[in-house]
Amino acid sequence: MNQNQNPEQIARDKIDKQLLSAGWDIQDKDSINWNKSKEIAVRNYYTQDGKEADYILFVNRKPVGVIEAKKEEEGFHLTSVEEQSTEYATSNLKYLNNEPLPFVYESTGTLTRFTDYHDPKPRSRPVFSFHKPETFIEWLKKDKTLRERFYDLPELNIEGLRDCQINAINNLDESFKNNKPRALIQMATGAGKTFTAITFIYRLLKFVDAKRILFLVDTRNLGEQAEQEFMAYQPNDDNRKFTELYNVQRLQSSYIATDSQVCISTIQRMYSILKGEELDEKMEEENPNESWQPKEPLPVIYNKNIPIEQFDFIVIDECHRSIYNLWKQVLEYFDVFLIGLTATPDKRTFGFFNENVVSEYSHEMAIADGVNVGYEVYTIDTKLTKKGAKLKAKQFVDIRNKLSRKKRWQQLDEDFEYSNKQLDNEVVNPSQIRNIIRAFKNSLPEIFPNRTEIPKTLIFAKTDSHADDIINIVREEFNEGNAFCKKMTYKSKENPKSVLAQFRNDYHPRIVVTVDMIATGTDVKPLECLLFMRDVKSKNYFEQMKGRGTRTLGCDDLKKVTPSVISAKTHF
Repeated sequence: MNQNQNPEQIARDKIDKQLLSAGWDIQDKDSINWNKSKEIAVRNYYTQDGKEADYILFVNRKPVGVIEAKKEEEGFHLTSVEEQSTEYATSNLKYLNNEPLPFVYESTGTLTRFTDYHDPKPRSRPVFSFHKPETFIEWLKKDKTLRERFYDLPELNIEGLRDCQINAINNLDESFKNNKPRALIQMATGAGKTFTAITFIYRLLKFVDAKRILFLVDTRNLGEQAEQEFMAYQPNDDNRKFTELYNVQRLQSSYIATDSQVCISTIQRMYSILKGEELDEKMEEENPNESWQPKEPLPVIYNKNIPIEQFDFIVIDECHRSIYNLWKQVLEYFDVFLIGLTATPDKRTFGFFNENVVSEYSHEMAIADGVNVGYEVYTIDTKLTKKGAKLKAKQFVDIRNKLSRKKRWQQLDEDFEYSNKQLDNEVVNPSQIRNIIRAFKNSLPEIFPNRTEIPKTLIFAKTDSHADDIINIVREEFNEGNAFCKKMTYKSKENPKSVLAQFRNDYHPRIVVTVDMIATGTDVKPLECLLFMRDVKSKNYFEQMKGRGTRTLGCDDLKKVTPSVISAKTHF
């Protein structure tokens, strides 16, 4: 970039670079070479009345679009330029007998807005960059635009759907018809959010002719579970499974199949694809809210292999998580409709989805409808949990390596006082863990009378090391073997999928200890007890963790893993 350039020239250089990246050949009006390319952005093309358009876009020698370039300082009022760009789009171009141009941009090279004048009630929208010429060719072949095709959606076939799902899908249909770019579905854990999502995705593919839809998650575990649900889904108007009708691809590399119609991906992987970088697969194991949070937003740049029009829709599962500061640019890179799914939205979630809540179905409503079961809360307090403790000088204590867990004796030189926040992190007090487990064990006859086995229980630990301490003490206190209590974390040696399948379907394990691997989005219907042995700073995260126990289950199915039950699951 030449330092002597004026702001308009700087903006045009940025626009030229973006057009080239999107596959356009840039030529000047006085030296157009149709043999060089069929997809050309021509600079400074004149209209019949002598006005000069900044860029006219041609595909197959036919003008289809216009770009009105402005200096960066004018970005704050780009919408006021729409009249000028529309005037060029509706004018006759010099030497051409053209129809009005449908595709119109206003751009500073930093901020770009786009209008498709074939849309009903054409409305400009911000886009990350310019569309590829092949996209315009494809769009022009269709009789209707995507936004027109929303009106082709037939009445919903409600067979097999709950009332809350029917309400969500019908309201989402209206949101699409009203050209709302973002919509939020709030539905209680256990009410069938993913089933609802697959149902409206099926409708978008079948009736709206959506090209490709991205189902976005934030952990590999959720992606694998979503893939299984797509494979199991059978529409109520067809005897074939979803995956027999449409190609579903769970992304495990940077490759996106050209014939894929649904892509399942973690947001971490999609970011790495846009950046053209290899993904450290450990990044997919934990959701970004729980693992790491860089201080600065992650920079996303245009990737010619993944254009902004790669997807028509993005469905964001568990969208309540604190991902927007970190990954918002990934969501806003694509020229798409965004649909969020969550049980526990917060103010930031509502704001991100423009307050367009198409479904509100609370846990209380789910209990009233018999979709979920209610819960009872028992509190186990210890002095150490509340206040910490003090060790006196000259005492001998175990010093343990966190990773190897190797112990050595050491005498304290001075008094050592620790707080409750240090407990189970810097300081381990086995007696505190033992007292909690004993109190839990002693309360079970009151909570679950007439049971001969321990109800399926999930314990949330602070760390992997803390989980190991809990497991050892649980096995001792219940006088049971290894199969009785197992760990399921990202770092555990035993295959977590195998442990999860056993926990769901087999008698053992009765108790599973986790950190946060199955805190959200994982169904374990026979689960009847949750024991929190860690702090939960976020109310929403607590609600998600609590949601693991809300699933209903009939008596016969519950008996398969808990033989002494005499009724269906009624509470947890």
